[in-house]
Amino acid sequence: MKNAGQIINSIQSKPQFSKLSYYKCINIVQSMFTPPVRKMINFAYIKNKTLFFVFNHPVGKQEFDNSIQSIKSALNFHTPDECKECEEALFNDIKAFVTHTPKKALHVETNTTKHVYPERASGKINVEIKDEKLNSLVKSIQDIIKAKNDSD
Repeated sequence: MKNAGQIINSIQSKPQFSKLSYYKCINIVQSMFTPPVRKMINFAYIKNKTLFFVFNHPVGKQEFDNSIQSIKSALNFHTPDECKECEEALFNDIKAFVTHTPKKALHVETNTTKHVYPERASGKINVEIKDEKLNSLVKSIQDIIKAKNDSD
């Protein structure tokens, strides 16, 4: 009986799922970066034998540029043992750019229950406003508060 790892490896060896091995290599290269840089990577892909990293912040790209030469030289001398597919020349160059499109937030269903709190005001205040319009407005608000308290 096969375990999960063997099943995944047999699926990856099929031609229609060959691109899965690319993502395995991308994840191995991505794991060579520091954790703060990894957090700023939106996604990565391979196009025309070039590995592209897409960052969501310019600082991530700057850190990438600072450490990319050491990663390129390490990949030239030694391909990671974890990924046999990386032994093939999947990519010759590694580049990065910053995207300015915002990440789509995950749609989280929230409970939309309304919280109703009891009125704390009693409406028993002394209104002494000299302006007639303002005085009538405040008194009408006071009457509404008194009516709500009487109904409770």
